[in-house]
Amino acid sequence: MNRATMLSRESFVELGARARAQALLDPGTFRELAGPFDGLTSPWLARQGVVPQGDDGVIVAKGRIDGQPAVVMAIEGAFQGGSLGEVGGAKISGALELAAEDNRKGIPTRAVILFETGGVRLQEANLGLASIAEIHAGIVDLRRYQPVIGVIAGQVGCFGGMSIAAALCSALVVTREARLGLNGPAVIEQEAGIAEYDSRDRPFIWGLTGGEQRFAIGLADRFVEDDTAQVRDVVAALATAPVDETPRSEQYEHYLQCITEYVAHDASHQPDPAMVRRYLGERE
Repeated sequence: MNRATMLSRESFVELGARARAQALLDPGTFRELAGPFDGLTSPWLARQGVVPQGDDGVIVAKGRIDGQPAVVMAIEGAFQGGSLGEVGGAKISGALELAAEDNRKGIPTRAVILFETGGVRLQEANLGLASIAEIHAGIVDLRRYQPVIGVIAGQVGCFGGMSIAAALCSALVVTREARLGLNGPAVIEQEAGIAEYDSRDRPFIWGLTGGEQRFAIGLADRFVEDDTAQVRDVVAALATAPVDETPRSEQYEHYLQCITEYVAHDASHQPDPAMVRRYLGERE
Protein backbone atom coordinates (compact mmCIF):
# COMPACT_ATOMS: atom_id res chain seq x y z
CA MET A 1 0.00 0.00 0.00
CA ASN A 2 1.48 3.37 -1.00
CA ARG A 3 1.82 6.31 1.35
CA ALA A 4 -0.97 8.36 -0.25
CA THR A 5 -3.44 5.51 0.19
CA MET A 6 -2.47 5.07 3.84
CA LEU A 7 -2.93 8.78 4.54
CA SER A 8 -6.33 8.93 2.83
CA ARG A 9 -7.95 6.06 4.71
CA GLU A 10 -9.63 6.28 8.13
CA SER A 11 -8.51 3.74 10.70
CA PHE A 12 -11.35 1.61 12.08
CA VAL A 13 -9.16 0.27 14.89
CA GLU A 14 -8.56 3.76 16.27
CA LEU A 15 -12.29 4.57 16.50
CA GLY A 16 -14.19 4.22 19.76
CA ALA A 17 -17.17 1.87 20.01
CA ARG A 18 -19.82 4.54 19.34
CA ALA A 19 -17.92 5.91 16.33
CA ARG A 20 -17.54 2.38 14.94
CA ALA A 21 -21.28 1.79 15.17
CA GLN A 22 -22.01 5.11 13.50
CA ALA A 23 -19.54 4.33 10.71
CA LEU A 24 -21.31 1.08 9.81
CA LEU A 25 -24.86 2.44 9.74
CA ASP A 26 -26.24 4.52 6.88
CA PRO A 27 -25.75 8.28 7.46
CA GLY A 28 -28.56 9.82 9.49
CA THR A 29 -30.01 6.50 10.68
CA PHE A 30 -27.99 6.00 13.90
CA ARG A 31 -30.27 5.86 16.96
CA GLU A 32 -28.73 4.74 20.22
CA LEU A 33 -30.71 2.52 22.60
CA ALA A 34 -30.10 2.36 26.36
CA GLY A 35 -27.51 5.11 26.04
CA PRO A 36 -25.26 6.80 28.61
CA PHE A 37 -28.02 9.12 29.87
CA ASP A 38 -30.40 6.28 30.72
CA GLY A 39 -28.51 5.47 33.92
CA LEU A 40 -27.87 1.80 33.15
CA THR A 41 -24.60 1.49 35.04
CA SER A 42 -23.18 -1.56 36.75
CA PRO A 43 -24.32 -1.78 40.40
CA TRP A 44 -21.24 -3.83 41.30
CA LEU A 45 -18.19 -1.88 40.15
CA ALA A 46 -18.43 1.02 42.58
CA ARG A 47 -18.53 -1.40 45.52
CA GLN A 48 -15.09 -2.59 44.46
CA GLY A 49 -13.63 0.86 43.92
CA VAL A 50 -14.08 0.90 40.14
CA VAL A 51 -15.72 3.94 38.53
CA PRO A 52 -18.67 2.74 36.40
CA GLN A 53 -19.45 4.05 32.92
CA GLY A 54 -22.86 5.36 31.86
CA ASP A 55 -23.30 2.85 29.04
CA ASP A 56 -21.37 0.05 30.83
CA GLY A 57 -18.99 -0.12 27.91
CA VAL A 58 -21.55 -1.35 25.37
CA ILE A 59 -23.15 0.68 22.58
CA VAL A 60 -26.42 -0.53 21.03
CA ALA A 61 -27.72 1.36 17.99
CA LYS A 62 -30.53 0.79 15.54
CA GLY A 63 -30.45 2.08 12.01
CA ARG A 64 -30.02 0.83 8.48
CA ILE A 65 -27.26 -0.82 6.50
CA ASP A 66 -27.68 -0.26 2.75
CA GLY A 67 -31.27 0.70 3.46
CA GLN A 68 -32.10 -2.46 5.42
CA PRO A 69 -33.06 -2.53 9.14
CA ALA A 70 -30.08 -3.34 11.35
CA VAL A 71 -28.87 -3.24 14.93
CA VAL A 72 -25.20 -2.74 15.79
CA MET A 73 -23.72 -3.70 19.16
CA ALA A 74 -20.24 -2.36 19.87
CA ILE A 75 -18.07 -3.21 22.88
CA GLU A 76 -15.81 -0.42 24.13
CA GLY A 77 -12.37 -1.95 24.64
CA ALA A 78 -11.13 1.16 26.46
CA PHE A 79 -13.49 0.51 29.41
CA GLN A 80 -12.36 -2.33 31.66
CA GLY A 81 -10.67 -4.03 28.73
CA GLY A 82 -14.03 -4.54 27.03
CA SER A 83 -15.04 -6.97 29.77
CA LEU A 84 -18.73 -7.86 29.95
CA GLY A 85 -20.83 -7.66 33.08
CA GLU A 86 -24.50 -7.89 33.90
CA VAL A 87 -25.66 -4.64 32.27
CA GLY A 88 -23.52 -4.62 29.12
CA GLY A 89 -24.24 -8.28 28.49
CA ALA A 90 -27.97 -7.74 28.94
CA LYS A 91 -27.89 -4.87 26.42
CA ILE A 92 -26.40 -7.16 23.76
CA SER A 93 -28.62 -10.17 24.48
CA GLY A 94 -31.70 -7.92 24.67
CA ALA A 95 -30.89 -6.32 21.31
CA LEU A 96 -30.47 -9.77 19.72
CA GLU A 97 -33.78 -10.95 21.17
CA LEU A 98 -35.60 -7.86 19.88
CA ALA A 99 -34.05 -8.30 16.43
CA ALA A 100 -35.25 -11.92 16.34
CA GLU A 101 -38.71 -10.79 17.41
CA ASP A 102 -38.67 -8.17 14.63
CA ASN A 103 -38.03 -10.96 12.13
CA ARG A 104 -40.90 -13.02 13.50
CA LYS A 105 -43.10 -9.97 12.91
CA GLY A 106 -41.89 -9.61 9.33
CA ILE A 107 -39.26 -6.91 9.90
CA PRO A 108 -35.98 -8.33 8.46
CA THR A 109 -33.58 -6.91 11.05
CA ARG A 110 -29.98 -8.13 10.82
CA ALA A 111 -27.28 -7.64 13.46
CA VAL A 112 -23.61 -6.68 13.69
CA ILE A 113 -21.50 -7.28 16.82
CA LEU A 114 -18.22 -5.37 17.15
CA PHE A 115 -16.08 -7.47 19.47
CA GLU A 116 -13.37 -5.80 21.52
CA THR A 117 -13.32 -7.80 24.72
CA GLY A 118 -11.30 -9.94 27.07
CA GLY A 119 -14.44 -11.83 28.06
CA VAL A 120 -16.33 -11.87 31.32
CA ARG A 121 -15.80 -9.06 33.84
CA LEU A 122 -14.18 -10.66 36.87
CA GLN A 123 -15.85 -8.22 39.27
CA GLU A 124 -19.23 -9.60 38.17
CA ALA A 125 -18.18 -13.21 37.53
CA ASN A 126 -21.32 -15.39 37.49
CA LEU A 127 -23.61 -12.57 36.37
CA GLY A 128 -21.31 -11.83 33.45
CA LEU A 129 -21.10 -15.50 32.51
CA ALA A 130 -24.89 -15.77 32.53
CA SER A 131 -25.11 -12.70 30.26
CA ILE A 132 -22.62 -14.19 27.81
CA ALA A 133 -24.62 -17.44 27.71
CA GLU A 134 -27.71 -15.39 26.85
CA ILE A 135 -25.76 -13.69 24.06
CA HIS A 136 -24.86 -17.10 22.63
CA ALA A 137 -28.52 -18.12 22.67
CA GLY A 138 -29.54 -14.82 21.06
CA ILE A 139 -27.07 -15.24 18.18
CA VAL A 140 -28.22 -18.80 17.45
CA ASP A 141 -31.86 -17.68 17.49
CA LEU A 142 -31.41 -14.64 15.24
CA ARG A 143 -29.11 -16.25 12.67
CA ARG A 144 -32.01 -18.51 11.59
CA TYR A 145 -33.66 -15.42 10.10
CA GLN A 146 -30.92 -12.95 9.22
CA PRO A 147 -27.12 -12.89 9.23
CA VAL A 148 -25.35 -12.01 12.48
CA ILE A 149 -22.03 -10.46 11.48
CA GLY A 150 -19.11 -10.31 13.90
CA VAL A 151 -16.17 -7.92 13.52
CA ILE A 152 -12.88 -8.12 15.42
CA ALA A 153 -10.72 -5.13 14.57
CA GLY A 154 -8.27 -4.58 17.48
CA GLN A 155 -6.84 -3.33 19.84
CA VAL A 156 -8.05 -5.64 22.61
CA GLY A 157 -9.08 -8.64 20.51
CA CYS A 158 -11.74 -11.19 21.40
CA PHE A 159 -11.23 -13.74 24.17
CA GLY A 160 -13.07 -15.78 26.77
CA GLY A 161 -16.74 -16.57 26.41
CA MET A 162 -17.12 -13.88 23.77
CA SER A 163 -14.74 -15.78 21.49
CA ILE A 164 -17.44 -18.46 21.46
CA ALA A 165 -19.97 -15.76 20.55
CA ALA A 166 -17.73 -14.74 17.65
CA ALA A 167 -17.60 -18.35 16.46
CA LEU A 168 -21.40 -18.54 16.53
CA CYS A 169 -21.81 -15.58 14.18
CA SER A 170 -22.99 -16.20 10.62
CA ALA A 171 -19.77 -14.59 9.38
CA LEU A 172 -16.70 -13.15 11.07
CA VAL A 173 -14.60 -10.23 9.78
CA VAL A 174 -11.05 -9.64 11.04
CA THR A 175 -8.20 -7.21 10.45
CA ARG A 176 -4.47 -7.86 10.71
CA GLU A 177 -4.54 -6.19 14.14
CA ALA A 178 -7.26 -8.51 15.45
CA ARG A 179 -6.69 -11.43 17.82
CA LEU A 180 -9.07 -14.29 18.56
CA GLY A 181 -8.68 -17.01 21.17
CA LEU A 182 -10.44 -18.71 24.05
CA ASN A 183 -7.72 -17.65 26.51
CA GLY A 184 -5.55 -14.55 26.36
CA PRO A 185 -1.73 -14.73 26.18
CA ALA A 186 -1.18 -13.69 29.81
CA VAL A 187 -3.62 -16.33 31.07
CA ILE A 188 -1.95 -19.10 29.04
CA GLU A 189 1.49 -18.05 30.24
CA GLN A 190 0.30 -17.96 33.85
CA GLU A 191 -1.21 -21.44 33.69
CA ALA A 192 1.21 -23.24 31.33
CA GLY A 193 4.45 -21.32 31.82
CA ILE A 194 6.50 -19.00 29.67
CA ALA A 195 8.15 -21.92 27.87
CA GLU A 196 4.73 -22.86 26.49
CA TYR A 197 3.49 -19.36 25.68
CA ASP A 198 5.48 -16.15 26.03
CA SER A 199 2.95 -13.32 26.31
CA ARG A 200 5.65 -10.78 25.36
CA ASP A 201 6.45 -12.47 22.05
CA ARG A 202 4.17 -10.42 19.83
CA PRO A 203 5.12 -12.02 16.47
CA PHE A 204 4.46 -15.46 17.98
CA ILE A 205 1.09 -14.38 19.45
CA TRP A 206 -0.14 -12.79 16.22
CA GLY A 207 1.24 -15.75 14.29
CA LEU A 208 -1.09 -18.07 16.20
CA THR A 209 -4.13 -15.97 17.13
CA GLY A 210 -3.88 -12.88 14.88
CA GLY A 211 -6.52 -11.98 12.34
CA GLU A 212 -4.48 -13.02 9.30
CA GLN A 213 -3.78 -16.45 10.78
CA ARG A 214 -7.39 -16.99 11.89
CA PHE A 215 -8.57 -16.19 8.38
CA ALA A 216 -5.97 -18.48 6.81
CA ILE A 217 -7.18 -21.50 8.82
CA GLY A 218 -10.86 -20.82 8.21
CA LEU A 219 -11.89 -19.48 11.62
CA ALA A 220 -12.76 -16.10 10.08
CA ASP A 221 -14.60 -15.41 6.82
CA ARG A 222 -13.22 -12.07 5.64
CA PHE A 223 -9.83 -10.42 6.10
CA VAL A 224 -9.77 -6.64 5.65
CA GLU A 225 -7.33 -3.78 6.02
CA ASP A 226 -7.73 -1.33 8.88
CA ASP A 227 -9.86 0.98 6.77
CA THR A 228 -13.31 2.14 7.87
CA ALA A 229 -14.73 2.27 4.33
CA GLN A 230 -13.50 -1.24 3.57
CA VAL A 231 -14.88 -2.64 6.83
CA ARG A 232 -18.25 -1.05 6.12
CA ASP A 233 -18.40 -2.39 2.56
CA VAL A 234 -17.59 -5.94 3.67
CA VAL A 235 -20.07 -5.84 6.57
CA ALA A 236 -22.80 -4.46 4.30
CA ALA A 237 -22.22 -7.24 1.76
CA LEU A 238 -22.34 -9.95 4.42
CA ALA A 239 -25.36 -8.43 6.17
CA THR A 240 -27.43 -8.52 3.00
CA ALA A 241 -26.27 -11.98 1.89
CA PRO A 242 -28.54 -15.05 2.19
CA VAL A 243 -28.49 -16.86 5.54
CA ASP A 244 -25.83 -19.57 5.63
CA GLU A 245 -27.49 -22.94 6.18
CA THR A 246 -24.32 -24.46 7.66
CA PRO A 247 -22.75 -21.97 10.09
CA ARG A 248 -19.30 -22.73 11.43
CA SER A 249 -20.65 -24.04 14.74
CA GLU A 250 -22.53 -26.75 12.84
CA GLN A 251 -19.32 -28.03 11.27
CA TYR A 252 -18.29 -29.78 14.47
CA GLU A 253 -17.31 -33.06 12.82
CA HIS A 254 -14.56 -31.29 10.88
CA TYR A 255 -13.18 -29.63 14.00
CA LEU A 256 -13.39 -32.82 16.06
CA GLN A 257 -11.27 -34.49 13.41
CA CYS A 258 -8.77 -31.64 13.61
CA ILE A 259 -8.56 -32.06 17.39
CA THR A 260 -8.03 -35.80 17.00
CA GLU A 261 -5.13 -35.20 14.63
CA TYR A 262 -3.66 -32.54 16.91
CA VAL A 263 -3.78 -34.80 19.98
CA ALA A 264 -1.61 -37.27 18.06
CA HIS A 265 0.99 -34.52 17.61
CA ASP A 266 4.26 -34.81 19.52
CA ALA A 267 3.66 -32.43 22.43
CA SER A 268 7.41 -31.97 22.95
CA HIS A 269 7.41 -29.71 19.87
CA GLN A 270 5.76 -26.35 20.36
CA PRO A 271 3.02 -25.63 17.79
CA ASP A 272 3.74 -22.95 15.23
CA PRO A 273 1.49 -21.12 12.71
CA ALA A 274 2.39 -23.47 9.86
CA MET A 275 1.41 -26.50 11.92
CA VAL A 276 -1.93 -24.97 12.90
CA ARG A 277 -2.65 -24.32 9.23
CA ARG A 278 -1.96 -27.98 8.43
CA TYR A 279 -4.37 -29.25 11.06
CA LEU A 280 -7.26 -26.92 10.27
CA GLY A 281 -6.83 -26.74 6.52
CA GLU A 282 -5.01 -23.71 5.11
CA ARG A 283 -7.24 -21.47 3.02
CA GLU A 284 -6.19 -20.82 -0.56
